[in-house]
Amino acid sequence: MLYRIITFIGGLLFVVALFALLWFFCKKFLERHGVTDQVPDRAMALATWTFAGISVGLVFAVVGAFVLGPWAFYRTLRGHDVNISGGAAIWWGFAIVVASLGITAIGFFAFLMLVGAY
Repeated sequence: MLYRIITFIGGLLFVVALFALLWFFCKKFLERHGVTDQVPDRAMALATWTFAGISVGLVFAVVGAFVLGPWAFYRTLRGHDVNISGGAAIWWGFAIVVASLGITAIGFFAFLMLVGAY
């Protein structure tokens, strides 16, 4: 029972880590594209909607996270007046989703191995 509680708490911490990675990568994306006004707030909006897209995509099928996450990133980015093409925005969203999920997955599997659950 203790391992289940530890694994559950660890899982929650990795969900927080996933959102933090999304926020960080969205913030760096905005800074790279010359956005200087309200960058943390805009990054929060991008990360929130991208996280929502990933979450809904994971419910339907794991592959859906890699479709709905970038789409949510693109749709949210359109409202922020960033000078980037639609195709490039989708690819940037895909890269942010892949990097965030990849880093989180590697960390979570290492955590599972550490507690002996994997």
